[in-house]
Amino acid sequence: MACREAPRFELALGDSGYPSALAATEFAPKRLFGLGDPRALVTGFAVVGARKATPYGLQAAALFAGWAAGAGYTVVSGGAIGCDQAAHRAALQEGGMTVAVLGCGADVVYPRGAGALLAEIAQHGAVVSEQAWGVHPAPWMFRNRNRIIAGLSAVLLVLEAGLPSGTFVTADYALDAGRDVLVVPGSIFAPECRGANRLLHQGAQPVTDVSELASALLTSLGAPSREAGSQWTLDGKGPAQDAVLGALRTGHLRPDDLARLLSLDIVTVARRVGLLELQGHIVKFPDGRYGATPMR
Repeated sequence: MACREAPRFELALGDSGYPSALAATEFAPKRLFGLGDPRALVTGFAVVGARKATPYGLQAAALFAGWAAGAGYTVVSGGAIGCDQAAHRAALQEGGMTVAVLGCGADVVYPRGAGALLAEIAQHGAVVSEQAWGVHPAPWMFRNRNRIIAGLSAVLLVLEAGLPSGTFVTADYALDAGRDVLVVPGSIFAPECRGANRLLHQGAQPVTDVSELASALLTSLGAPSREAGSQWTLDGKGPAQDAVLGALRTGHLRPDDLARLLSLDIVTVARRVGLLELQGHIVKFPDGRYGATPMR
């Protein structure tokens, strides 16, 4: 079982609690079975990528999903090994909400070894499926679950995707539903990135840092539905005493310069910079440097 203690729920298309974003698609399932809190099924931000992910893909998944969850957006993914699980774990680590959509019954542990992660997701979000309780996975179920990932989200981020791949299928569903598709560019020499780079060639929006993600999420989802956690304040004292903000009030700096100046890792700094920009405390200049907005 994914989580024996998590409450079960069932939602039929047309029920008041059925997720509105998914209901608005042409491919909405007639029924959803879930573990956890059905209120987690708000319109979210989907992160998908390769199962056989490279370190680059895993790091990108953690960066963008962690930032989005910490900023207050719900992170949606498929629970699979690789980029999916990296996204879920990052969201949980930042105290955010995350939803896993499975290609089997929501109470079935798949992939094997994911029981602890699925249990944690069910306690801090939801594990859902259109398959009935106890149904074991079959290949066709994963293609079907990809449309639910796309339907639950307003924005889909593709990390690493080969050709063909389930990730590319999810992007197709997202485009069909009118969702925004973002792509992290990958190496032209890596087979894991061929699908992602193909999407860029077809017109998907590239994302290379959290400030670009913040802009896309604000445009499609608006302000987060809840306040970001205090984990994004480096010293726990709020924006006025934040080390990154303080440094940017003294001059214009790039994230790597900030990391060296403050003796922090670049991922922590990039996340904080993205949130400060989202909140309007700093601005990004054309040369890639950041600076504090004028104090009123």
